[in-house]
Amino acid sequence: MTDVADPVQAADAPSREQHLAQMADYLAGGERRAHETGNRGPVRYGPDGKLHPDILDVYWKQGFYVFTGVVDAAEIAELRADVAEVIDRAPVRTGAEVDKHGRPALGRDLAVEPYVLIPPLSDPYGGTNALAGRHQVQMEQPAPDADAPPHVVYLIFSMCQTMPAALRLYGHPDLMSIAESINGPDFVPYNDAIFVKESGLGGSVAWHQDGVTHWDSPDWDMGIHGFNFQVQLYETTAANALWVVPGTHTEGRIDLKQKVASNGGSVMLPDAIPLLCQPGDATVVNRHMVHGSYANTSPDPRISVTFGFHRRSSVIGVAGQLRVHARDSVVVYDEERVFKRSSVIAVAIDARAQHRPNERRYTYAPFVGLEDDFRFSDETFERVIRDYNLNDLAI
Repeated sequence: MTDVADPVQAADAPSREQHLAQMADYLAGGERRAHETGNRGPVRYGPDGKLHPDILDVYWKQGFYVFTGVVDAAEIAELRADVAEVIDRAPVRTGAEVDKHGRPALGRDLAVEPYVLIPPLSDPYGGTNALAGRHQVQMEQPAPDADAPPHVVYLIFSMCQTMPAALRLYGHPDLMSIAESINGPDFVPYNDAIFVKESGLGGSVAWHQDGVTHWDSPDWDMGIHGFNFQVQLYETTAANALWVVPGTHTEGRIDLKQKVASNGGSVMLPDAIPLLCQPGDATVVNRHMVHGSYANTSPDPRISVTFGFHRRSSVIGVAGQLRVHARDSVVVYDEERVFKRSSVIAVAIDARAQHRPNERRYTYAPFVGLEDDFRFSDETFERVIRDYNLNDLAI
């Protein structure tokens, strides 16, 4: 992700315990609002086999939905094991060649650095120009405990080539069906990242809206910047959750500095709610939605496997303005690039089918008739999956 310097912590920053205590009433209120909103439940399909229209109606009205029980316990265990190994193999500091055990750190041979490390409980992007300046206001940065490490893993990229379970998740039939229902059968991928919020250490994500490219488009509508999934590997509480402001996906570009100023300068937005989840739940959040998360001063970890999708029409012939990785440049997304990036889905579907032969296999329309060219194998891993995120479609 775009490089920024370590954020500076305020001299009067609250301790971890003070921060959690100060947030208590706000967290309780958010939980109440989340339960009152009630747009959650299992994946349901209509008579036509498509996602039930009642769910789609709620999604387009609220801008998000919590799908319960999407990923079963066995798959969650596989994902947890893969993520734990990748975290264990992180470099000891940004740019280091070795992990904490003295082994070569994971990903030194990858084209895109797979780790973003930050000081504990910090907000690395709020109030900076990184990521097109979309994180307009910095969140509060509590002081970590005295024995906290100097840096912790904040984000992990390249999941489809470093975690076998994550590649298989990328082809999950229910998630693919949801993507089709929202973005059409020729939907295309955006990127993927795993958010790591370790207990008492995890950093915040400043309030923001994701999209940056199409705000002034004459074709702007609520879905033009796509959506993100988050699959939760652990219980998600108000203290560690992603928070959203329902309905803001309908309002266009929002002045978040003014929104915070109108709240007395507090980043505890009164109309926000936390996305409360159990392990295996999957959220879908419109990328126009105002969303963010607070420093995780709680004892509960959150690990969110995050990946997004666009309408094909939103990216073909478009110069993507969002630089996610430091080496990214502004390029026009042509048919070749979109095909290459989308082929990861085709390989992921087959990898999943090989691992779970008795499960429903999703049919991805752009690759019908090309299945034999994208079977999961050592050859397709090198041809399709290796450094696939050089072709991310960031708008």
